[in-house]
Amino acid sequence: MKSLKKQRRIQVIAVAAVALVLSTALIGYAMRDGINFFRAPSQILAQPPGPSEVFRIGGLVEEGSIVRGQGKTIRFSVTDGGAVVPVTYTGVLPDLFEENQGMVGTGRYINGVFEASEILAKHDETYMPAEVVDALKEQGVYQPVDG
Repeated sequence: MKSLKKQRRIQVIAVAAVALVLSTALIGYAMRDGINFFRAPSQILAQPPGPSEVFRIGGLVEEGSIVRGQGKTIRFSVTDGGAVVPVTYTGVLPDLFEENQGMVGTGRYINGVFEASEILAKHDETYMPAEVVDALKEQGVYQPVDG
């Protein structure tokens, strides 16, 4: 009688271990495309990522760099004070997107141009993503907003 209980307990533990391993593998597989690393323009130019790598770029939209092309294609440059990366985006920009303001874009770096699939702009006059603030501080161009 005891050996039957012991055998059943071992089976339950084995099934639970297999279920745990399987669920961990499925979660990892599902998240592989959802994790995007942040890079500043200086980091991109120092170590260019591969054309298949999706990541986030952040900085300030360079003054005088916004060029609206055919249709919904927009070209502009992003800077962190130390380097400038050209960006192309096809779509509708956020209402708060403008020159000399913080932005974060998701996309790929292909042939020296960041091709954005998503653009995020600041939330209000004082908001800037922490990664962008850190990159600007590193370059010595960050100016805190009083208020």
